[in-house]
Amino acid sequence: MYMEELQKGRLLIADPFLNDPNFLRTVVLLCEYSTTLGCMGFVLNKPYEHTIGELLQVMEGNDFPVFIGGPVQKDHLFFIHNQPDILQDGIEIISGIFWGNDIEEVFEKIKSGFLDESNVKFFMGYSGWEMGQLEHEMVLKSWLTTGADKQLVFTTNPKNIWQEALQKKGGKYTQLINYPIDPLLN
Repeated sequence: MYMEELQKGRLLIADPFLNDPNFLRTVVLLCEYSTTLGCMGFVLNKPYEHTIGELLQVMEGNDFPVFIGGPVQKDHLFFIHNQPDILQDGIEIISGIFWGNDIEEVFEKIKSGFLDESNVKFFMGYSGWEMGQLEHEMVLKSWLTTGADKQLVFTTNPKNIWQEALQKKGGKYTQLINYPIDPLLN
């Protein structure tokens, strides 16, 4: 039923009334999807409290932002990029967006100026769902979906990703942009 909506390279847009603190007003890039194994992705718009330079001595002084990718393996660093000519061997999520590579090579390319914040996004942890879990959440209408694109993933201000993903979905969904987080305070 959700095969077209749930696949690698799609964005999960949290319903405005989803109250899970891990996913409140978030957008998740699905990096893997399987009906038998489950799926995983990264929250694109939840900034972490430290930069990459504050987390890793090898990147000291670098103010690259880091995002909370999700509640799973929150002590592991992951990344996506859009530079397959500079960083080979990543896993293609969709055309122009890749997941993983040699992290030391990424650090080297950042330090030498070949990569910047519009090319790489770092995440502490990831979002994961067991077999059938995300499909169940779709039945509950916890998520909306739309296709990912490089501009939204890499260059949109993280504070605006949720609103812009809804805008991209279009139609009646653009009305959701203005829903208050707590309707009782409206």
